[in-house]
Amino acid sequence: MRFLHTADWHIGKKLHGFDLLAEQKDAFCQIKQIAAAQNVDAIVIAGDLYDRAVASEDSVAVLNKMLKELNLEEKYPLLAISGNHDSAIRLETGSEWYTATEFYLKTKFSDAFEPVTLNDTQFFMLPYFQPQMARNYFQDESLKNLPEIMEKVAAAMVQEFDPTKKHVLIAHFFAAGSSHTDSETMLEVGGLNPVPVDLLEEFDYVALGHLHDKNALKHPFIHYAGSPVKFSISEAEAQKGVWIVDTDPYQAKWIPLKPLNDIHVLENSFAELTDPKLYRAIPADDYVAVRLTDRAVIDDIMNKLRHYYPRIISLSRVNGRESLIADENNGGQVNLDPFELFESFFEKMTDEKPTQLQEQIVQESFEELQKGDTYETN
Repeated sequence: MRFLHTADWHIGKKLHGFDLLAEQKDAFCQIKQIAAAQNVDAIVIAGDLYDRAVASEDSVAVLNKMLKELNLEEKYPLLAISGNHDSAIRLETGSEWYTATEFYLKTKFSDAFEPVTLNDTQFFMLPYFQPQMARNYFQDESLKNLPEIMEKVAAAMVQEFDPTKKHVLIAHFFAAGSSHTDSETMLEVGGLNPVPVDLLEEFDYVALGHLHDKNALKHPFIHYAGSPVKFSISEAEAQKGVWIVDTDPYQAKWIPLKPLNDIHVLENSFAELTDPKLYRAIPADDYVAVRLTDRAVIDDIMNKLRHYYPRIISLSRVNGRESLIADENNGGQVNLDPFELFESFFEKMTDEKPTQLQEQIVQESFEELQKGDTYETN
């Protein structure tokens, strides 16, 4: 059979405060087009459908619409598991009825040992889990780390193998030898122990989720799909896409997705950044991370740069900044009151003015300190 492997949709995720629903909807449309063009028999989503355990109403509506389009309208069998960002309990609501339309949604550790069979393939679906869930299931409190647990998990799955079928594992964890990007929350499954890939080699294909770059792990049949959308500056150069997997004969083909609004990392001086030759070459809706080469203090620089790059998401300095410490001959700022000193320091360090809420918090803190009370911030 042929299936499409995707993962880490993270519906509802934001990029430095910018809503990514438009980018996620566009990536979904491309995935649906690829599924049709490749004539796939099923679609696999390897965890992290949502970005938060308690997803917003908009996020729920968007994901429901996507799943409805794939499963009810396009009639694709769906195989999805919960990831570490999902609430397994919330996500599984209604899952008992979903199987009537071949939507297989697994959120419980115990579900992993009852394979879903489609055509010539058995799919073993292992959602994100806490180690105690495995200890309870196997009734073995001696299981301490993830390698020990996964050795037992894989052995139990192999016992269920139909020798006339191909065998696919769908899982969400950190595999040994993988690298990760800034947008990924490191899993707490089994402490800090990654899953050794040699424990997974009984399977014909392993469809992984959690890491957002397909190149995080190099293996002939154990693959991360990566996220369909770029979620951090560290993913600026990453290529997003999906895997198209044939089980017999085995073949895994990567098909890229085109970002609706890309991320650009610009390392330039302020003069270069404000040159029309540069800023006019960057689409206004694309995201920009600036690595400023100037050392001089530039007043209100973020607002100035937003004029040229409306979706600037970060500003850092490559060579540091000129000293802000004033000497005795230039007057300094020692005579400023504490709040004025805070405002000046904040603006110099961040190139932005403090927000009204930040000013309020600092002002209240100063007032408490002046009272001499013990003050604990939450």
